[in-house]
Amino acid sequence: MIVQSNDPYAALRYPSFRRILIGRLFLTLSIQIQAVSIGWLLYIKTGDPLALGFSGLAEAIPYIITSMFSGYVADTKNRKHVLMGAMFFLFLASIGLLFRIMSDLEQTTPGLDTLPYYLALACVGLSRGFMGPSLQALWADIVPKEVYPNAATWSANLFNFGAVAGPAIGGLMYGFLGPISANFAVCILILSSLIAFSFVHYKRTPHVPNAESLSHRLTAGLKFVFSHQVLVGAMALDMFAVLFGGALALLPAFTKDVLALGPEALGILRAAPFVGSLLMGMYLAHHPPIGQTGKLLLIAVAGFGACMIGFAMSTHYYLSLILIAASGAFDNISMVIRGSIAQLLTPDEMRGRVSAVNGIFIGASNEIGAFESGLAARVLGLVPSVIAGGSMTLLIVAITSWKLPALRAFSIKEHGMKTHE
Repeated sequence: MIVQSNDPYAALRYPSFRRILIGRLFLTLSIQIQAVSIGWLLYIKTGDPLALGFSGLAEAIPYIITSMFSGYVADTKNRKHVLMGAMFFLFLASIGLLFRIMSDLEQTTPGLDTLPYYLALACVGLSRGFMGPSLQALWADIVPKEVYPNAATWSANLFNFGAVAGPAIGGLMYGFLGPISANFAVCILILSSLIAFSFVHYKRTPHVPNAESLSHRLTAGLKFVFSHQVLVGAMALDMFAVLFGGALALLPAFTKDVLALGPEALGILRAAPFVGSLLMGMYLAHHPPIGQTGKLLLIAVAGFGACMIGFAMSTHYYLSLILIAASGAFDNISMVIRGSIAQLLTPDEMRGRVSAVNGIFIGASNEIGAFESGLAARVLGLVPSVIAGGSMTLLIVAITSWKLPALRAFSIKEHGMKTHE
């Protein structure tokens, strides 16, 4: 099938890509519902924002440890099989978490033993470490190169749609039906995602490794990324923005202590960034950011940091809602640009390992950022910690713009023209 690269629905014309999007939608819904449920449960039982930070760290450590190896596996094994195996492990971990919640709620003595929750979250991080590189590399095998920017946009759109509905569903289910129902829904959604991915038609022959040492193969993705100023700049910029500028991990504390609201409001607040991101994504599908791409990336990350500062200073629910939704819109621009740059600059045999490096830069930074936010909130206080984080994001944008002129000058449109010369 031949599609025009300027077609806003180009990637959607490939049936297997549509199935990947459906599977990712169910997966995103499950992860978001689980995050709302476990985050609220831990904070209510402990009253400590650092407990929220440790939940992020519990996922990040196994994610980082496995990412280099999982990227190599994604490049040398059948990517669909790797993805589905990791998802099955996630399914088992989520079932274990569900039974632990059921056991805790049946106890008559007050309190919560948090260790089993952190162990379950570590299993989630381990499975995500293998899912990320395989999933990112898989859709790049399904659609042609000229459709990559469009595919990256729709992938971000479906992720954000699930991230809009997931927190709202999670908050409402927790508030009205309780944590058991919410986590039962998580297990059903993961199973549905597995079924969707099973219908993806995929015949790629895995890359056969050469005679290089195993250590060289495992680190090849890292070396490749650091040899490209544009690629490492885009990843690093987003990583530090998420690391210092994110307030999502502290939303249970903001909802309860600053806004004096409950889990239903938490679900809406968690969904707000993704509403803004989804709306921006629909715009980008029709107006892709292919001109002055590097400058747009810098502006988007700066806008994200500014929104975080405003959110921290707000004591009004609707203003907080607007600011955190705007942060999602800026974040979507960054996500689409970063995804397009990574796919365009990476050779096929390196996609899994480069996606793994991207996962360490971006995916793990969400969880490490959650720990940083929890620790900063303990030391500086809830509001000052987010203001400081947003200010650091603005500083990082300024330093990146100054130190990486190649990123500032990068344009997807011009790069595409050069590749056809």
